Amino acid sequence: MKINKDLRIAISGKSGCGNTTVSTLLSEKLGVKLINYTFRQLAAEKGLTLAQVIENAKTDDSYDIFVDNHQVELARAESCVLGSRLAIWMLKEADLKVYLYASDDTRANRILVREGGDLEEIKNFTSMRDSEDSRRYLKLYNIDNNKYDFCDLIIDTANYTPDQIVDLIIAELKKRNLVEA
Repeated sequence: MKINKDLRIAISGKSGCGNTTVSTLLSEKLGVKLINYTFRQLAAEKGLTLAQVIENAKTDDSYDIFVDNHQVELARAESCVLGSRLAIWMLKEADLKVYLYASDDTRANRILVREGGDLEEIKNFTSMRDSEDSRRYLKLYNIDNNKYDFCDLIIDTANYTPDQIVDLIIAELKKRNLVEA
């Protein structure tokens, strides 16, 4: 696939929407860098659990600010796919902004398959995480992450496989003359 310019694609969605899978597949297909730096990576680097990082972030804004600024800094350096909760809002100059959507039940079932555990606990944790994320994003950046109607593509991931979603994104990139087959 030929890229016609320095290309930045921003993909966002809540946990369990397929953001990481789709971003990874798209970056591989386009031959560009994947940037997906999240609380999960930060937790691993700091030797904490994801739950600990989320809990710490409730009272310490430096967690969000570091992750959000670091990923945008990385994305501005080269052609890439930036896959993160706030990519579509933070990388304002993205050539294409994609929001991946899935119902709460779909998301919880995907997380169960990916990580195992108890479905009710996953639903409760995911609901808590969504609520905390929304609260922090509004407080830190005045971003309502439930308003994404400005995106170039909004895809309900329950209706497609990850490969089909990548094909939809590539079709849009071709339509905009950003890539060629």
